[in-house]
Amino acid sequence: MADDIDALIEELYEEADENRPEAETPDVGIIMGSDSDLDTMAGAYEALFDLGFSEVTVDGTPENRFTFESYVVSAHRTPELMYAYAETAADRGLSVIIAGAGGKSADLPNMTASIAFPVSVIGVPVQEKSVDSVIGMPTGAPIVAVDAGKSYNAGLSAVQVLASEHDELAERLVEYHDDLVSGVADVSRALHDRGIEGFRERDG
Repeated sequence: MADDIDALIEELYEEADENRPEAETPDVGIIMGSDSDLDTMAGAYEALFDLGFSEVTVDGTPENRFTFESYVVSAHRTPELMYAYAETAADRGLSVIIAGAGGKSADLPNMTASIAFPVSVIGVPVQEKSVDSVIGMPTGAPIVAVDAGKSYNAGLSAVQVLASEHDELAERLVEYHDDLVSGVADVSRALHDRGIEGFRERDG
C-alpha cells in the first residue's frame, strides 16, 4: 500500500516537472479526505459539469478547454501525499483547489491552503462539526470556505476565481445566474396566477 502512495507522489512531481501548456493542464483540483466524502463532494463535480468542465481521467485529457481532476488525499493517513499534492499544485497548472473533509479534525482544506499558497483553496466541511476546523485559519493563511455540505457552491466559487482571467467562464456564470433568475420569475408568476391550490396541482 505504501508503494502505491509513493507512486502517486512520484507522478505528481513528474507532472510538475513537465511544464505543460496551461490549456493542457487541469484548472481545478477536487480533493477529499476519504471516498466516503464523495456523496457530499459530488456537488462540486456537478457544478463544474454544469459550467462546461470535463474531468481528467486515465483515459486522457478531455477535449474541453476547462478541466478538473480529483483525488482522495487524507491529511492524517497520507500526509506525504497531501504535501505533494499541495506543493505541486501550481506547477501542475492548478488555479483552484476544492478540498473537502469531515469529522472534528477536518484538516485537509486548511493544511492544503497553507502548503499550496498562493493557489486559492475552497474548503468544504463535509459535516456540520467540521466547520470550525475548516475555517479556523490564522491571519496570513487564508482559505475560502462554504457551509457544511455545500460543495456545489464550492464548484461555482472555483469558476468565479477562474472567470477573472477567462471571459468565456464569466459569460457562463452570468448565463447560469440568469437561468436562476428566470426560474424564480416563472415560479412567482405561476403562484400568483394560479393561487396555492392551482400551483400545487400544476405538476400533478
